[in-house]
Amino acid sequence: MADGPARLAELIREAAGSVVVLTGAGISVPSGIPDFRTPGTGLWANVDPMAVAHVDVFRRDPVRFWQFYGDRFASLRDKRPNGAHAAVASLQQRGWLSGVITQNIDGLHCAAGIEDVIEVHGSIVSSVCLIDRSSFSLDDVRSRVAADDQGVPRCDCGAPLKPGVVLFGELLPEEALRRASALAAEADLMLCIGSSLEVSPISQLPEITLAAGGSVALVTIGPTPYDLEAEVKLEGDVVDELTAVLAAL
Repeated sequence: MADGPARLAELIREAAGSVVVLTGAGISVPSGIPDFRTPGTGLWANVDPMAVAHVDVFRRDPVRFWQFYGDRFASLRDKRPNGAHAAVASLQQRGWLSGVITQNIDGLHCAAGIEDVIEVHGSIVSSVCLIDRSSFSLDDVRSRVAADDQGVPRCDCGAPLKPGVVLFGELLPEEALRRASALAAEADLMLCIGSSLEVSPISQLPEITLAAGGSVALVTIGPTPYDLEAEVKLEGDVVDELTAVLAAL
Protein backbone atom coordinates (compact mmCIF):
# COMPACT_ATOMS: atom_id res chain seq x y z
CA MET A 1 0.00 0.00 0.00
CA ALA A 2 1.21 3.51 -0.77
CA ASP A 3 2.25 5.67 2.12
CA GLY A 4 2.96 9.35 2.75
CA PRO A 5 1.98 11.79 0.01
CA ALA A 6 1.16 8.97 -2.41
CA ARG A 7 -1.30 7.50 0.10
CA LEU A 8 -2.97 10.87 0.62
CA ALA A 9 -3.22 11.35 -3.14
CA GLU A 10 -4.90 7.94 -3.32
CA LEU A 11 -7.43 8.96 -0.66
CA ILE A 12 -8.20 12.19 -2.51
CA ARG A 13 -8.79 10.29 -5.75
CA GLU A 14 -11.08 7.82 -3.99
CA ALA A 15 -13.11 10.68 -2.47
CA ALA A 16 -13.05 12.84 -5.61
CA GLY A 17 -15.46 15.74 -5.28
CA SER A 18 -16.23 14.92 -1.65
CA VAL A 19 -13.04 16.15 0.03
CA VAL A 20 -13.33 18.91 2.62
CA VAL A 21 -10.20 20.83 3.56
CA LEU A 22 -9.95 22.23 7.09
CA THR A 23 -6.99 24.53 7.75
CA GLY A 24 -5.41 26.08 10.81
CA ALA A 25 -2.56 28.42 11.60
CA GLY A 26 0.11 25.98 10.41
CA ILE A 27 -0.75 26.52 6.75
CA SER A 28 0.20 30.21 7.04
CA VAL A 29 3.47 29.73 8.92
CA PRO A 30 5.49 29.50 5.64
CA SER A 31 4.07 32.94 4.79
CA GLY A 32 5.78 34.35 7.87
CA ILE A 33 2.71 34.38 10.12
CA PRO A 34 3.32 32.80 13.54
CA ASP A 35 1.02 30.10 14.84
CA PHE A 36 -0.54 30.43 18.26
CA ARG A 37 1.17 28.04 20.63
CA THR A 38 4.76 27.37 19.54
CA PRO A 39 6.91 28.24 22.58
CA GLY A 40 8.78 31.51 22.09
CA THR A 41 7.30 32.36 18.68
CA GLY A 42 3.58 31.60 18.91
CA LEU A 43 1.14 34.51 18.96
CA TRP A 44 0.11 33.74 22.52
CA ALA A 45 3.61 32.75 23.71
CA ASN A 46 4.32 36.09 25.39
CA VAL A 47 0.87 37.57 25.91
CA ASP A 48 -2.35 36.60 27.66
CA PRO A 49 -5.03 36.55 24.94
CA MET A 50 -7.73 37.20 27.52
CA ALA A 51 -5.99 40.48 28.39
CA VAL A 52 -5.71 41.81 24.84
CA ALA A 53 -8.04 39.95 22.47
CA HIS A 54 -11.23 39.45 24.48
CA VAL A 55 -14.40 41.21 23.40
CA ASP A 56 -14.70 42.72 26.90
CA VAL A 57 -11.26 44.33 26.48
CA PHE A 58 -12.40 45.84 23.17
CA ARG A 59 -15.47 47.31 24.84
CA ARG A 60 -13.72 48.44 28.03
CA ASP A 61 -10.31 49.54 26.76
CA PRO A 62 -10.15 49.89 22.96
CA VAL A 63 -6.72 51.55 23.23
CA ARG A 64 -5.20 48.46 24.84
CA PHE A 65 -7.06 46.20 22.44
CA TRP A 66 -5.80 48.07 19.37
CA GLN A 67 -2.25 48.25 20.67
CA PHE A 68 -2.27 44.49 20.13
CA TYR A 69 -4.40 44.30 16.99
CA GLY A 70 -2.77 47.34 15.38
CA ASP A 71 0.59 45.60 15.59
CA ARG A 72 -0.93 42.45 14.16
CA PHE A 73 -2.53 44.33 11.27
CA ALA A 74 0.82 45.93 10.51
CA SER A 75 2.65 42.60 10.67
CA LEU A 76 0.31 41.08 8.09
CA ARG A 77 0.67 43.91 5.58
CA ASP A 78 3.20 42.23 3.28
CA LYS A 79 2.23 38.59 3.85
CA ARG A 80 1.37 36.58 0.77
CA PRO A 81 -0.10 33.11 0.14
CA ASN A 82 2.47 30.31 0.08
CA GLY A 83 2.73 27.03 -1.78
CA ALA A 84 0.37 25.29 0.65
CA HIS A 85 -2.39 27.81 -0.05
CA ALA A 86 -1.67 27.38 -3.76
CA ALA A 87 -1.94 23.60 -3.42
CA VAL A 88 -5.40 23.87 -1.85
CA ALA A 89 -6.42 26.28 -4.62
CA SER A 90 -5.19 23.74 -7.20
CA LEU A 91 -7.16 20.93 -5.57
CA GLN A 92 -10.28 23.09 -5.72
CA GLN A 93 -9.68 24.09 -9.34
CA ARG A 94 -9.22 20.45 -10.32
CA GLY A 95 -12.62 19.62 -8.84
CA TRP A 96 -11.41 17.42 -5.98
CA LEU A 97 -12.95 19.51 -3.17
CA SER A 98 -16.49 20.03 -1.93
CA GLY A 99 -15.48 22.80 0.47
CA VAL A 100 -12.74 24.68 2.31
CA ILE A 101 -13.03 25.66 5.97
CA THR A 102 -10.41 27.74 7.76
CA GLN A 103 -9.77 28.83 11.31
CA ASN A 104 -7.44 31.53 10.00
CA ILE A 105 -8.30 35.21 9.87
CA ASP A 106 -5.45 36.32 7.58
CA GLY A 107 -7.38 36.24 4.30
CA LEU A 108 -4.61 34.33 2.50
CA HIS A 109 -6.91 31.59 1.25
CA CYS A 110 -8.97 34.11 -0.70
CA ALA A 111 -5.80 35.86 -1.86
CA ALA A 112 -4.63 32.50 -3.26
CA GLY A 113 -7.77 32.25 -5.38
CA ILE A 114 -9.65 29.75 -3.23
CA GLU A 115 -13.37 30.36 -3.66
CA ASP A 116 -16.20 30.29 -1.11
CA VAL A 117 -13.94 29.83 1.92
CA ILE A 118 -15.84 29.33 5.17
CA GLU A 119 -13.93 31.56 7.60
CA VAL A 120 -15.25 30.27 10.91
CA HIS A 121 -13.23 32.79 12.94
CA GLY A 122 -13.90 35.71 10.60
CA SER A 123 -11.28 37.75 8.76
CA ILE A 124 -9.23 40.90 9.18
CA VAL A 125 -10.09 42.03 5.66
CA SER A 126 -12.74 44.33 7.09
CA SER A 127 -13.74 45.98 10.37
CA VAL A 128 -17.13 47.20 11.52
CA CYS A 129 -18.62 49.96 13.64
CA LEU A 130 -20.89 48.43 16.27
CA ILE A 131 -22.90 51.66 16.50
CA ASP A 132 -23.99 52.31 12.91
CA ARG A 133 -22.79 48.99 11.37
CA SER A 134 -20.58 50.74 8.80
CA SER A 135 -17.91 48.45 7.31
CA PHE A 136 -14.34 49.47 6.49
CA SER A 137 -11.71 47.78 4.35
CA LEU A 138 -8.38 46.64 5.75
CA ASP A 139 -6.44 49.45 4.05
CA ASP A 140 -8.91 52.02 5.36
CA VAL A 141 -8.58 50.62 8.87
CA ARG A 142 -4.80 50.81 8.70
CA SER A 143 -5.06 54.45 7.64
CA ARG A 144 -7.39 55.18 10.54
CA VAL A 145 -5.03 53.46 13.00
CA ALA A 146 -2.20 55.71 11.78
CA ALA A 147 -4.34 58.84 11.92
CA ASP A 148 -5.59 58.38 15.49
CA ASP A 149 -3.49 59.74 18.36
CA GLN A 150 -4.25 56.60 20.38
CA GLY A 151 -3.87 54.17 17.50
CA VAL A 152 -7.58 53.30 17.53
CA PRO A 153 -9.31 53.17 14.13
CA ARG A 154 -12.60 54.99 14.44
CA CYS A 155 -15.79 55.18 12.47
CA ASP A 156 -16.86 58.56 11.10
CA CYS A 157 -19.26 58.63 14.06
CA GLY A 158 -16.26 58.40 16.44
CA ALA A 159 -16.83 54.89 17.73
CA PRO A 160 -13.89 52.44 17.74
CA LEU A 161 -13.95 49.86 14.98
CA LYS A 162 -14.04 46.16 15.72
CA PRO A 163 -12.08 43.77 13.47
CA GLY A 164 -14.28 41.34 11.58
CA VAL A 165 -12.87 38.43 13.57
CA VAL A 166 -14.32 36.29 16.33
CA LEU A 167 -12.78 37.52 19.57
CA PHE A 168 -12.44 35.57 22.78
CA GLY A 169 -15.80 35.75 24.52
CA GLU A 170 -17.76 35.72 21.25
CA LEU A 171 -19.65 32.88 19.61
CA LEU A 172 -18.66 31.64 16.17
CA PRO A 173 -20.95 32.91 13.40
CA GLU A 174 -23.93 30.58 13.32
CA GLU A 175 -24.19 30.30 9.54
CA ALA A 176 -20.49 29.55 9.08
CA LEU A 177 -20.62 26.86 11.75
CA ARG A 178 -23.77 25.35 10.22
CA ARG A 179 -22.18 25.18 6.77
CA ALA A 180 -18.95 23.72 8.15
CA SER A 181 -20.82 21.04 10.08
CA ALA A 182 -22.91 20.13 7.03
CA LEU A 183 -19.79 19.81 4.87
CA ALA A 184 -18.13 17.63 7.50
CA ALA A 185 -21.14 15.32 7.66
CA GLU A 186 -21.19 14.89 3.87
CA ALA A 187 -17.43 14.48 3.36
CA ASP A 188 -15.90 11.20 2.27
CA LEU A 189 -12.54 12.67 3.32
CA MET A 190 -11.70 15.52 5.66
CA LEU A 191 -8.18 16.78 5.00
CA CYS A 192 -6.93 18.76 8.01
CA ILE A 193 -3.94 20.99 7.25
CA GLY A 194 -1.87 22.91 9.78
CA SER A 195 -4.25 22.53 12.71
CA SER A 196 -3.70 20.99 16.14
CA LEU A 197 -7.48 20.37 16.23
CA GLU A 198 -7.63 21.45 19.85
CA VAL A 199 -10.00 24.43 19.69
CA SER A 200 -13.68 23.61 20.07
CA PRO A 201 -16.11 23.51 18.31
CA ILE A 202 -14.02 23.29 15.11
CA SER A 203 -12.03 20.43 16.64
CA GLN A 204 -15.24 18.39 16.49
CA LEU A 205 -15.57 18.59 12.68
CA PRO A 206 -13.33 15.56 11.97
CA GLU A 207 -15.40 13.58 14.47
CA ILE A 208 -18.54 14.49 12.50
CA THR A 209 -16.91 13.13 9.34
CA LEU A 210 -15.79 9.94 11.06
CA ALA A 211 -19.22 9.38 12.63
CA ALA A 212 -20.82 9.70 9.18
CA GLY A 213 -18.53 7.02 7.74
CA GLY A 214 -15.90 9.29 6.16
CA SER A 215 -12.14 9.33 6.64
CA VAL A 216 -9.69 11.86 8.06
CA ALA A 217 -6.20 12.72 6.83
CA LEU A 218 -3.74 15.05 8.56
CA VAL A 219 -0.99 17.30 7.25
CA THR A 220 0.35 19.00 10.36
CA ILE A 221 3.34 19.15 12.67
CA GLY A 222 2.77 17.95 16.21
CA PRO A 223 0.14 15.73 17.82
CA THR A 224 -3.62 16.00 17.31
CA PRO A 225 -6.51 14.16 18.98
CA TYR A 226 -7.10 12.31 15.69
CA ASP A 227 -3.64 10.84 15.08
CA LEU A 228 -4.76 7.27 15.77
CA GLU A 229 -7.91 7.55 13.66
CA ALA A 230 -6.37 9.27 10.63
CA GLU A 231 -5.84 7.23 7.48
CA VAL A 232 -2.55 9.06 6.92
CA LYS A 233 -0.58 11.78 8.69
CA LEU A 234 2.13 13.86 7.03
CA GLU A 235 4.36 15.75 9.48
CA GLY A 236 6.90 17.43 7.22
CA ASP A 237 6.94 20.99 5.90
CA VAL A 238 3.38 21.74 4.82
CA VAL A 239 4.42 23.20 1.44
CA ASP A 240 6.68 20.25 0.63
CA GLU A 241 4.08 17.70 1.68
CA LEU A 242 1.23 19.22 -0.32
CA THR A 243 3.45 19.76 -3.36
CA ALA A 244 4.31 16.07 -3.24
CA VAL A 245 0.61 15.16 -2.95
CA LEU A 246 -0.21 17.25 -6.03
CA ALA A 247 2.59 15.56 -7.94
CA ALA A 248 1.15 12.16 -7.05
CA LEU A 249 -2.38 12.99 -8.22
